[in-house]
Amino acid sequence: MKGRFILRLRLLTGFFVLIAIILVGKLYVVQIVHGASYKERAERQYFRPQAGIFERGSILFRKDASGKELSAATLLSGFTLTISPQRLKDTEKDIEEGKEKKADVAFRMLQQFVDLDREDFFAKADKEKDTREVLLTRLDGATALKISEAKIPGVLLEREQWRFYPGLSRAAQTIGFVAYDGDLLKGRYGLERYYEDVLSRGEENLYANFFVEIVGGVKGIFGAREELKGDIVTTLDPTVQVALEEQLKRIAAKWGTKKTGGIIMDPKTGEVYALAIHPSFDLNAFKDVRDPELYGNPMVESVYEMGSIIKPLTIAAGIDAGVITAATTYDDRGEIRTDGAVLKNFDGEGRGRVNMQEVLNQSLNTGVSFVVSRLGIEQFSSYMKAFGLGEETGIDLPGEIPGLISNLESTRNVEHYTASFGQGIAMTPVATVRALGTLASGGVLVTPHLVKEIRHQSGLTRPLSHDPGRRVIKTETAREVSRMLTVVVDEALLGGSVKIPHMSVAAKTGTAQIANPGGGGYYDDRFLHSFFGYFPSYDARFIIFLFALEPKGVRYASQTLTTPFHDLTTFLINYYDIEGDR
Repeated sequence: MKGRFILRLRLLTGFFVLIAIILVGKLYVVQIVHGASYKERAERQYFRPQAGIFERGSILFRKDASGKELSAATLLSGFTLTISPQRLKDTEKDIEEGKEKKADVAFRMLQQFVDLDREDFFAKADKEKDTREVLLTRLDGATALKISEAKIPGVLLEREQWRFYPGLSRAAQTIGFVAYDGDLLKGRYGLERYYEDVLSRGEENLYANFFVEIVGGVKGIFGAREELKGDIVTTLDPTVQVALEEQLKRIAAKWGTKKTGGIIMDPKTGEVYALAIHPSFDLNAFKDVRDPELYGNPMVESVYEMGSIIKPLTIAAGIDAGVITAATTYDDRGEIRTDGAVLKNFDGEGRGRVNMQEVLNQSLNTGVSFVVSRLGIEQFSSYMKAFGLGEETGIDLPGEIPGLISNLESTRNVEHYTASFGQGIAMTPVATVRALGTLASGGVLVTPHLVKEIRHQSGLTRPLSHDPGRRVIKTETAREVSRMLTVVVDEALLGGSVKIPHMSVAAKTGTAQIANPGGGGYYDDRFLHSFFGYFPSYDARFIIFLFALEPKGVRYASQTLTTPFHDLTTFLINYYDIEGDR
């Protein structure tokens, strides 16, 4: 009997402890998690609530080198000033008594606090059948309070919130914006769209099950999983983003490019520190943009023939398969004839007997074509596909498209030879930097991503897991190609003038002719310039990719993109205090 009594006592004690935990949890949810929301409801006792007041989670940049965390997208609060024409209508008695018109009174009193257009005010006040006409939006709280205290008949104030982008045009195509989709405000581009389910809010979220938020809504314990809401923390460093955007602006201003873009990424993790396109636009004034194409993100939505920056991948395939080494030589005659086509070096000149290092140093088309002849077209095609050139990367941005690599299915040599130097196949910039990142990551193909964690409304933070990647080439292959690309920077790129004495840097330029969709073949005077590089060469912290579409008055990427790359590399070394490796 005593044992049963103790058991019952323990059960009863446990029950009360559970009730206490639930109550404490409820208080936590009300006061801490949703405190701001309930505070806002309290404020609505003094101001007329606007139906369906806009709610949305924030988008945050990662902490910069100083430890400061900045907002990329947030909400601002204010008030909408409205009038009720019905309540401003004068009665016959008022007219008979000669009283001042209600609309005149309202206008005179409002003019003490805000500047109103008289004609607009009275045009709205004359709509006597209407119950609500908007005069001003986004009114500050201090002014709204003064108007409220004045108790002006027929004048109403409504609480409102709106999306605000503190960075203005910073990372505009990446962040995206919120706009109406039918009757609903939703994320329309960029991260705003991709993470709509996380960022969107509703009144019902104030009553979300506390325990579901804590444990993630595990099925079988608390029923079906509820979608967790929260703020998203990106991998973008705002300072690095600005540095990249400034370089793109300079490129565009100097060379008159049609479009310029860049990516700075950690090649080992896939974290994107900066992603930018020029021209851009102010996210707070997106309605002023005349060309909607500017909203899109060509980093994931457009494909380009990338040119010679693909050559290191061809060299890597040959080394990894064991058919060449850096010392392997061939007889360069300046051109190769195959399948009725003639493929030439950029200058049409032959160099005689040269090795694979010189193929990269001098960017020889005949050299990488030679590598394909050693590999065989099937094995070459297999490597290119393994680098992910024909697939989506899985980056967390909407609208991503796969590369166009149907030429790799050809049974002829010529399509594979041209692919070896980056012509005849087209990839998105993101897919390109991902593929080239395998050389910097020790041979592993990672998943580029822009969001590192979600901060839920419960107060908990959940890091996002990403695919660790797959091995494409051997570690020693990646290291050897990195060594070769370091020689390119030290000795060949602008005559070795951009070599950094204390830091090894691996890099390669690319100049691709642009296809003529109308007449077939390629334009003689239109080019895509590309550049990629990473450092330190053998333990890379960052990979940088740049491209410039149709620069004017210049032919080669070494002329347009080498200096911007060097400046960004120097900036990152100093900003993150990266120790030199030589």
